[in-house]
Amino acid sequence: MRKSTMDRTGRGVVCALASLALSAALSSAVAAPAPGESARIPFTERYHVTQHGGIARAANSSVTCKRAAGRTATPCAVAQQGGAGRNGLYRMAAIDVDSDARTANSSSATLRIPAGSRVSYARLYWGGSLRGGTRQTAGNNGRVLIAEPGGRYRQVVADTLTGHRPHSAAEGFQASADVTRLVRSSGPYTVAQINMATGHSATGVWGGWTLVAAYQNKKQPLRSIALWDGFQALGADHRELSLRLPGARIPANSHGLAGVVAYNGDRGRGNDTLSVRAGRHTVQTVRDAANPATDVMNSTVTDFGRTAVRWPAYRNTLGFDSDVFDITPALRSGGDRLTFRFTSRDPGYLLGALFVQTDTRR
Repeated sequence: MRKSTMDRTGRGVVCALASLALSAALSSAVAAPAPGESARIPFTERYHVTQHGGIARAANSSVTCKRAAGRTATPCAVAQQGGAGRNGLYRMAAIDVDSDARTANSSSATLRIPAGSRVSYARLYWGGSLRGGTRQTAGNNGRVLIAEPGGRYRQVVADTLTGHRPHSAAEGFQASADVTRLVRSSGPYTVAQINMATGHSATGVWGGWTLVAAYQNKKQPLRSIALWDGFQALGADHRELSLRLPGARIPANSHGLAGVVAYNGDRGRGNDTLSVRAGRHTVQTVRDAANPATDVMNSTVTDFGRTAVRWPAYRNTLGFDSDVFDITPALRSGGDRLTFRFTSRDPGYLLGALFVQTDTRR
């Protein structure tokens, strides 16, 4: 299926080389099966390192609105450009930017790694809802295609337990895999063939991916880099989640950032918050120009409040969040640990990953 929604001012060739080996990638589906699934996965530390360098992220949604499903919805084009609109109010269609009829969905985003850096760890997260006008089976949740800059598609198979809510009207999943050997440079990465539904669902159709890469660079400050992940529904039953990252050793007047991956957050509900506290110091609310303090999971892919570089670059992603925030205000007094607190009310959202970078000392 080819349903391209990408701006074609020279962007259409971004995956021309990537599609050359698609048949080979698809034929490798007989590889080792993905691990099992669980409706809830507790958040645990996936990766932690202290080194000169930092962390980078590329992400994009894989589905967008096609047209309104009722008279009360904002027009689709207005919502895509940042207007009000929730995915449950639209008939949704796959984004497919790679000009290859053999992929059902694909989208691209730029990963920015400073020159002279070496990637020490990279992980790919992907997820989607399985109920819409069509319903997808869960058998392909743990498989996806990725193409590096100027490269070809390679199949990636989840290497850890996949989060999947099979007995919910908002049935959805998140899978992930170590892709360190595939990530070597800056540039546009493309992810395709996420298992997800399209059409309309009152609970909302969503899908997207996030690539997180930690890198070493001797010219950059000594930093603590941590990646946590899980699969946690926040909302009616679980309104709060606190994650404590110990051993931070944060000097006073430090700088830092935090990134969050979440699914099916509704823009305009005003029912979710994120805060961070360094040691015993003052709690700081996390927010920026694109993510209000009381609506932080509002369907955006942003870097410090600005739309991240990606194709297409819809400002309202209708159910997918992958945001990087400046947490420097919380670090001014130093501290020996960081505590992140997520809150939400019904209908809530699904939390998938948290990554953090802070200045540190040996």
